[in-house]
Parts: sequence; structure tokens; C-alpha cells
Amino acid sequence: MINTNYIRRATLFLLASILLTLPVNFHAEPLSLAQGNFGVNGFFSADKAQRGRTVQAAVVLEVPSGFHVNSSRPLAKFLIPTSLKIEAPGGIKVGPISYPRALLRSFSFSPDKLSVYEGRAVLRFNVTIPANFLSGVTELRARLKYQSCNDEACFPPTTRTVAMPIAIVGANESVKRINGRIFGGRRG
Repeated sequence: MINTNYIRRATLFLLASILLTLPVNFHAEPLSLAQGNFGVNGFFSADKAQRGRTVQAAVVLEVPSGFHVNSSRPLAKFLIPTSLKIEAPGGIKVGPISYPRALLRSFSFSPDKLSVYEGRAVLRFNVTIPANFLSGVTELRARLKYQSCNDEACFPPTTRTVAMPIAIVGANESVKRINGRIFGGRRG
């Protein structure tokens, strides 16, 4: 025989638990919305890369309005810097990362100015293809680590991985410059 008091207490406990969690669920903002919608994309300055030559590349971080990320050289030791690591197939050489100039901003949560990126941050680097590299499509993998913040709080660090495929062609094959809005008149 089932104890009706036990069933009644279990049912009340279950209902109370559900009712106590409902306000939290209705009012809590999902973490992805609180952190904003950050865009991370990879680009090359040419539609193909020639063997034995260097092509410019970039990873672009789009920081939504109302947010910022720490620069690659934050002014306080406890802040997490923005960093970019590039993985390339054997033989391909990746040059040093050129980080954008940071902005110095004041925020309500800190008495000191902070070194940050806002809006669009373009991180550039050169990619050199060996003369003996096989023709065909190859892929670089860019890993961008950053900590996003708004005017009230900072969020846990995020690492985003971007695949950057590019066709490798012979040294005498023509290539077309692309992505001028990112690379402008730069040679590479």
C-alpha cells in the first residue's frame, strides 16, 4: 500500500521547486545574449597564394556596440589579453601578428583607464608559401582568444576557431587582389 502522505509531500516539494525556479528562468538573460554577438572571420589579400611568395592574411573581430575586449597588451596584469595563434600545414611560415592600436577608455567599474578594442579589430599577419609546396587547397586555422566586457561586467574568456582555406598555385599563375576593405592598398 502506498503512503498517501509521502506522495503528497513529494508532490508539494516538486511543485515548490518548480515555482521557485520559474522567476529565475523568466528573468535571466541567456549568457550568449549578455555577451553580445561577436563576429570572427579570416581573410586573405589575394584569391590564391603563389608558391614561393607571401600573401597577407587577417583575422577580423567585430565587437558589438556597448562591448569591448581587452587589447593584446592590457594595462593591468589580471586582465586577459586578446591573442591570436595560427596553425599552418608543415612548411608554411606564418609571420608575427600585428595587433591593432588599442583605445584607452574609462569605465564605471574601474578607476583606471583600460586598453581595449571596440568596433572592428583587424589582426594582420603574413603567410609565406614554400616554393616546393603542393598545389591545391590548404587550410590555416586561426584561434582567437579574447575576453569581452560591457560597462558593468566582464565575461569568461572565449576562444573562437576560424578555418582559413586558400588555393595554392604555381609562382607564375596570376592571382587577384581581394578584400580591399581590410587590406587597402597594402602590398603582399
